[in-house]
Amino acid sequence: MTKKVILDCDPGHDDALALLMAIASEKIDLLAVTTSAGNQVPEKTYVNAKRLLTLAKSEHIPVARGASKPLRRNLIIADDVHGESGIDGAELPESAIQDLDISANELIAKILRESEEKVTLIATGPLTNIAIFLLSHPELKEKIEMISFMGGACFGGNITPHAEFNIYVDPEAADIVVKSGVPVAMFGLDVTLKAQLFEHDIKEIREVGNDVARTMADLLDFFNLTTTRPFWADEDHVEGIHMHDPCAVAYIIDPDMFTVYPMNVQVETSESLALGSTVVDYDNVYKKEKNVLVAFNLDLAKFKKLTMDTIKYFS
Repeated sequence: MTKKVILDCDPGHDDALALLMAIASEKIDLLAVTTSAGNQVPEKTYVNAKRLLTLAKSEHIPVARGASKPLRRNLIIADDVHGESGIDGAELPESAIQDLDISANELIAKILRESEEKVTLIATGPLTNIAIFLLSHPELKEKIEMISFMGGACFGGNITPHAEFNIYVDPEAADIVVKSGVPVAMFGLDVTLKAQLFEHDIKEIREVGNDVARTMADLLDFFNLTTTRPFWADEDHVEGIHMHDPCAVAYIIDPDMFTVYPMNVQVETSESLALGSTVVDYDNVYKKEKNVLVAFNLDLAKFKKLTMDTIKYFS
């Protein structure tokens, strides 16, 4: 069954593959793309999304710009990982996609209001746009099938010892999402660090030979420069590229690819050492509502096959 989807993203190297997966899959009807600030400033992530849609010859998909900053905080970006443009490492085509005269919030509302079916929201950046939508259009919550997001971690962060980047950028937004009452699935570092592509995978992608393949391989070569070995690894350990964001899309395409458990999740929003952490009650200590499906593992072979099928789709 095909699911109607809106993708909220902040491209971003791994966002690029997530977007391509959503376009290529017969399981997804991608209704729109909305952009958030995160991996780079909002002006750049918006342009990147349009250029990626142009690369994929999917200019018919509407794209709208979202919030320029988190709900209550100054913006933090990840230019140390994604470069000056947000997608350094490859030349993408200029886009002629026309700017819409409505915001991401209003585009999401318009689509949900007009859709006869429920719509799945996938977020691969900070959850600012999703939170704004939930706050401003509570009457449309029942039109959301699920919110699938990349963010969070049970056992350690990547921007602080406790917090994952997307949640840390806008913890208040994440708090609103997990408390929304809408079905939510979380793809945090516990699973996304296992979604690895290696140099031989990049070579295989490049050998597909189409424009998307060459561009994606160039992006992955750059992204690979920022990959670091885990602290526990010895010198012989080879760490692959962490493809965080595609996990949130891959789950909608093939849920059986992932091991998920319903758990209570709370977001730390106070100014403390744990700011931005996702407190996951995996032992059910608090006996509270299990409000989030939390992913812990994936079938890497299936993930790699989906990646290759995505790239070949554009031949």
